[in-house]
Amino acid sequence: MSAVPVLRRDLVVVGASAGGVEALRTVMSALPSDFPGAVLVTMHLPAETDSALARILDRAGPLPARTARHGMPIEPGTVYVAPPDRHLLTEDDLLVLSRGPTENGHRPAINATFRSAALTGGPKVIGVVLSGVLDDGAAGLRAIVDQGGLAVVQDPADALYSSMPANALGVVDTEHVVRAGELGALLDKLVRMPVAPVEPQPPPETLLLEDRIAREAVRAGALPPQEQDGGGGYTCPDCQGALTEVAPAGRYRCRIGHAWSAQALLAAHDGEFRFALQKALRALDEKAGLGRKLAAQFAGERPSGLAERYAVSARETAEAAETLRRFLLAATDRAGDDEAPYSGAGGRPAEEAAPQ
Repeated sequence: MSAVPVLRRDLVVVGASAGGVEALRTVMSALPSDFPGAVLVTMHLPAETDSALARILDRAGPLPARTARHGMPIEPGTVYVAPPDRHLLTEDDLLVLSRGPTENGHRPAINATFRSAALTGGPKVIGVVLSGVLDDGAAGLRAIVDQGGLAVVQDPADALYSSMPANALGVVDTEHVVRAGELGALLDKLVRMPVAPVEPQPPPETLLLEDRIAREAVRAGALPPQEQDGGGGYTCPDCQGALTEVAPAGRYRCRIGHAWSAQALLAAHDGEFRFALQKALRALDEKAGLGRKLAAQFAGERPSGLAERYAVSARETAEAAETLRRFLLAATDRAGDDEAPYSGAGGRPAEEAAPQ
């Protein structure tokens, strides 16, 4: 009678965003040199940067950390970091880098990495969500748990930006909610524990579809034909195309394949709204200034009506500008610490600076 192979959770996927560098350093410093699992790290980074994150994590602890390359084998005891402008995915025991559509304005996207790991590793996967804004990683962590994997979340009270951990806990029930300083020891314990064999369940079609879109370059018809019509009335901030709801929890994709959660979509449109108002304010200020200049230029000339019309126009425009300025200041004051203004097509939250 052949022995039943022992199953262990030896693939750890970690998602981080704003405030995540320090949490990642803390975790890496606590992982031992004989850590028996592989660690994949996805952090939101702007496409144009030359990220130093792999070097930072390599110095933070005993495990070697390197920037992921397409086709690189996944080896235990190694940390792989998603490069800028590429989704970090898995296929069997290899890494896959993709220029698939952005998700929530990001490439790399945490959800893309988590979904891929869930489909590749099933119960062998541990998903970890660290500090960050909005909710990237929440849907992916749900997919990991649904495929038999395990969820670990940084305590929101311990995170510099609490939204990502809090949103993850809103969709996943897990007992593993700990501070960053406790994560290393917890992960080392979890990867060494045997897992009871389970009968794998067929993954849902939506999960397979979204993973397939992330693996493929931008192409026409990213959504099935039956899902390309009857959009929800929302517009993709990346390409201005119509969005279609692909999950009842409020996740949307356009025909190109750009993906948005409801929270990220709201933040992106809020950023566009503020930018439009700022342009309007600038136009009003310039119009008022030109009106005053022309009123002064024609002052004392006959007939006097022209100068007066310019003066009235300048006053009315200045009053409108002041009203709009107060509205913008009040909106800025209402914005919380976890609000992330959108920075344009393929952009990212403005405060998520590239690690140096």
